[in-house]
Amino acid sequence: MIAMRTEVRVGGISGSSISDFLLSCTDEDYQRWWPGTHIANHTTRRFPGNVGNLIYFDEYVGKRRLKFEGVVVKCIPGKEIVWQMKKVVRLPAWLVLEFNDDNDGVVIAHTIRAGFTGIGRLLDPLLRLYLTKGFEKNLEEHAHLEFPKLAEILS
Repeated sequence: MIAMRTEVRVGGISGSSISDFLLSCTDEDYQRWWPGTHIANHTTRRFPGNVGNLIYFDEYVGKRRLKFEGVVVKCIPGKEIVWQMKKVVRLPAWLVLEFNDDNDGVVIAHTIRAGFTGIGRLLDPLLRLYLTKGFEKNLEEHAHLEFPKLAEILS
């Protein structure tokens, strides 16, 4: 299993405001969040309680353009959202956002997890061809830039 985790402290905002935004985001909202970097983010299929929602993501991380659908597999509003990445079929890859509020704001843990279970674990080294150390560095930089930007537009 590969895990790429970044923690970002953001003042003046709560985990609930971020999770509410992400679960109801439109392309226009997403583009306003980070113009030129965030291209599209919208729900294409919605379910009560948000688990099962299908959300389309399109953004740049560094110079790499990421486009995928994410199925919400876990949702605890204000605390945690987990999307399983999908390209035709669900992939062994998850985007996890965890929110820990305190008196000054929120600590956001942004994690990409990828990997197979069972005998499929033998294929995990192939994932490193895509999930490189360079990508991990770009992802960390991206998270440290994007969440303060979100706080600015939600405040």
